[in-house]
Amino acid sequence: MTGNEFRFFLSCDINLPVTFRIERLEGSFPISKFPNSENNAPAENRISEIYVECALFIDGAPFGLPTRTRLESAGPPFCWNELITLTTKYRDLTAQSQLTFTVWDLSHGEGLIGGATILLFNNKKQLKTGKQKLRLWAGKEADGTSPTTTPGKVPKLERGELERLEKLVNKYERGQIQRVDWLDRLTFKAMEKIKERESLKNGSSHYLVVDFCSFEHRVVFQESGSNFLLPSPIASTNDIVIVWDQEVGKINPSEHKQLKLARSLTRGVIDRDLKPSSNERKSIQRILKYPPTRTLSGDERQLLWKFRFSLMSEKRALTKFLRCVEWSDVQEAKQALELMGKWEMIDVSDALELLSPVFESEEVRAYAVSVLERADDEELQCYLLQLVQALRFERSDKSRLSHFLVQRALCNIELASFLRWYVAVELYDPAYAKRFYCTYEILEENMMKKAAGVNGEEDGFKQWQSLVRQTELTAQLCTVTRDLRNVRGNTQKKIEKLRQLLTGLLSELTYFDEPIRSPLAPGVLIIGIVPSESSIFKSALHPLRLTFRTTNGGTSKIIFKKGDDIRQDQLVVQMVSLMDRLLKLENLDLHLTPYKVLATGQDEGMLEFIPSRSLALILSEHRSIISYLQKFHPDDHGPFGITATCLETFIKSCAGYSVITYILGIGDRHLDNLLLRNDGGLFHVDFGFILGRDPKPFPPPMKLCKEMVEAMGGAESQYYTRFKSYCCEAYNILRKSSNLILNLFYLMAGSNIPDIASDPEKGILKLQEKFRLDLDDEASIHFFQDLINESVSALFPQMVETIHRWAQYWR
Repeated sequence: MTGNEFRFFLSCDINLPVTFRIERLEGSFPISKFPNSENNAPAENRISEIYVECALFIDGAPFGLPTRTRLESAGPPFCWNELITLTTKYRDLTAQSQLTFTVWDLSHGEGLIGGATILLFNNKKQLKTGKQKLRLWAGKEADGTSPTTTPGKVPKLERGELERLEKLVNKYERGQIQRVDWLDRLTFKAMEKIKERESLKNGSSHYLVVDFCSFEHRVVFQESGSNFLLPSPIASTNDIVIVWDQEVGKINPSEHKQLKLARSLTRGVIDRDLKPSSNERKSIQRILKYPPTRTLSGDERQLLWKFRFSLMSEKRALTKFLRCVEWSDVQEAKQALELMGKWEMIDVSDALELLSPVFESEEVRAYAVSVLERADDEELQCYLLQLVQALRFERSDKSRLSHFLVQRALCNIELASFLRWYVAVELYDPAYAKRFYCTYEILEENMMKKAAGVNGEEDGFKQWQSLVRQTELTAQLCTVTRDLRNVRGNTQKKIEKLRQLLTGLLSELTYFDEPIRSPLAPGVLIIGIVPSESSIFKSALHPLRLTFRTTNGGTSKIIFKKGDDIRQDQLVVQMVSLMDRLLKLENLDLHLTPYKVLATGQDEGMLEFIPSRSLALILSEHRSIISYLQKFHPDDHGPFGITATCLETFIKSCAGYSVITYILGIGDRHLDNLLLRNDGGLFHVDFGFILGRDPKPFPPPMKLCKEMVEAMGGAESQYYTRFKSYCCEAYNILRKSSNLILNLFYLMAGSNIPDIASDPEKGILKLQEKFRLDLDDEASIHFFQDLINESVSALFPQMVETIHRWAQYWR
């Protein structure tokens, strides 16, 4: 969110019950009231049994029945920490809605301690969130009239240092103040002393602490059905006049009643025997092919509900059926959950859809997790990045999904390492920092308790320490990067300074005290940096290229970047890796290079270094790709003077990346971010623009430069025909997994990845459009061949203006 942008929800759109948590009662109580006495003690010395009575008042009148907490007698301080959920929903509130809290003590008959009232919306018409400390009016029941005589908030003139600090604590807990662990601990200790001093000064004042529900954005009050557009005055002329219909957008009562009658649960017995007709079956099959982004119409929802019993053996139908349930109807929701338990078990890829923000039911999300439990560690790691992002859509911090991820991580140190990093990076998100920190704590707590394995595996404490040392290593590398930026001179001088630091002041980086698990590949143990083989790239951010020694006597080469957000690159390379897996499952190996990328912070991260050269450098030195490959794989009898294997690797990799960059809408392609390995494998790097964004005007539909086509023998050669064949085959294979890919991007909708966060819905629809799900396999082959021909035509001299513009793209 930029400084000039204010994102908010309207209260009339929130169809959730009003929820808050009564935490504790603070204040001084007479010591005689709380002795450790038996039941036969005098009445004035019995242990207090206290409860809080809550009631909602709308415009000064009670709304719904009052709610009571459980009795609490373990105080002082009295701590309920009890979640209260009212029957009233946020959309039903008015600007003058207020909650009343009255504290009663049962140890003295019906002893009244005091009451307080708080408005749910502030003077800016924004819903109050976070912790609220209310001062009780001693001996008075909370007054819900408007204006109230028992306001819980202390007037500004009477507020002391404690109230000011508590307001800041509220912001801190909502993630609006940056966390600094060592400073936070000192601050909270100082606050405890101020609390003690203030409580002595205030005497017998009592305070009730209430925690209101928080949302991703601010909630602004808006009455349901309001129309921002004022009707135009009707003139007496013959001009066309626009009159705004006040009924537009409202539910039609007769249609709603008809829908309820059609779904009458008493018809369940009849519905069990219903079978769809031939036309209805065709309609259902058409609906089941819809992508997960498609919203079902009223008739389509009704059709699926009507034949729900006959669809239970069709596993693809479950996600669509759950979309047509009216979850606000308790009986309908109950029946839907019963059917879900008996439904044919769905695939893991469909379970991901149930973790999207569309599905709020905890039972549905728990069912999705139970399906994910069937996935092996390799498959789970493919989706781990998205599953961590799905924690944003859970109803609680300690959700079933969170516990599932931690339990699987305990059995696999690679999963544990990646889970820890994915969660740690999200701690910078103020809206969800608390939730991700909770998962981080659960992982740490459970791993520290883990015993050593029977096969010589380290105990959990040592494993956790090895993961913590990864963070210490990245912190040291950040310091090195900053120091090198301050070095004046060219890149060579900076390289000399780097090697000097590694052999001098930072010699502990050359030989680690204990092996550290590589953040990029936790299965590899690194033991130190080789100074002589470490260097710096010539660019504005001066990324480090480091060579680490490993425990098995080998080396591991890593690029470390500071000052650049690589989370988008991490996502794209993850998708390349997933697509490579999907293609190989269909026995199509296109020799892709899904190098490893890991964001270790908002503006830092690591990338695997793959020995290669950019096409720009190759063409400047060798004039053509073929001349370069002849240097490494010469064969006088092979095609173009190189080995057939090398040319095949080049053709396949070109095809794979042409399809993937088209589907993901990768932009800003130039000869510097197309790299070539010595074995002929081509791959792309630097994914700053995705989902159709491109800084260059008139980008061609396929990112295919003429030098690549020339290396295949030109657009008329048999090798180019083979290239097109691989492209079409790969495109159809990936189209079969379109739901999986769309679901994974849908789970990233709440992330801070730039090209998704700017407009998630638009980006996902662009991705969906690239799959051309309206075509069958044969039609899609013709479509993709036309796409390739269109793009290749743009690379060679033509008289058409548009083609000329596309040719300029690569210059």
